[in-house]
Amino acid sequence: MTMELVTGHAGEPHVTAAQDAALHAGVIGGDDYVLSTKDRFAINVVSANKVTIAGGDLVMQGYHASNDKPADLIITNGSQGQKRNDIICCRYTKVGDSIESANLVVVKGTPTTGTPVDPTLNTTPISQGATTYDMALYRVPLDGITIGEPEPMFNILQPMSSVWDSLTPVTGQVKMPYSDRHITLVRVGRIVTACAYITLTSNFTQVSNVSVNETIPEGFRPSGDSRAVMRGTDNSGATSFYLYGTPEGKMVLHGTGYTSRFVGISGCWITA
Repeated sequence: MTMELVTGHAGEPHVTAAQDAALHAGVIGGDDYVLSTKDRFAINVVSANKVTIAGGDLVMQGYHASNDKPADLIITNGSQGQKRNDIICCRYTKVGDSIESANLVVVKGTPTTGTPVDPTLNTTPISQGATTYDMALYRVPLDGITIGEPEPMFNILQPMSSVWDSLTPVTGQVKMPYSDRHITLVRVGRIVTACAYITLTSNFTQVSNVSVNETIPEGFRPSGDSRAVMRGTDNSGATSFYLYGTPEGKMVLHGTGYTSRFVGISGCWITA
């Protein structure tokens, strides 16, 4: 038999962990991910040789492992005058043909007076028959006997609801200065595009960095210190201007425009 109905009743147990892992890997990807559940394996340094890992779920190459309660891990004491990198990882282990497990472990690095390097992990893919595989979670730097700030080494996989929200267009508009028309704004994720084809109702000749009353609505404003830039021009080239939008929504006009000109407007920027 070349095919098997995995999701189906066969009269006897027949679904394997490898089949389940293959389904997970096919749907969410074959790499290693921390899921956006529980406390996402948040770490807390308790003392010079102990850290606590909070609850979380992860999927490594399709294999799902869960930590329901905080777990204490011991970090071997550092040495005066030396530095070291330890790696906290989730270790998959397979014993014999069928006994598999996952545990949080600390892989100790090599002390050095120079620049420390990460210890070697087991990285042969499980799908290639590996009986031990390590998914790195945190790098724990030690300087002498002092534990530094643990550095996350994992990616958090967002749920499909977040992906759906990031792909769903949201529309808005902002009134064009010197016109009775509006510029259409479309946001997909953090990317905003602006477009319009309008008629100017009055002149603005060679204006330079002039503040206007119109404002970009919240949810469409540029992020950080960036600017929302919209360019307007007509076919003749006589009318050409830029509109700059700030993270606060304020707009500034720069350029030239004439009454009754038909103007195409376009722009693209990143929101907060």
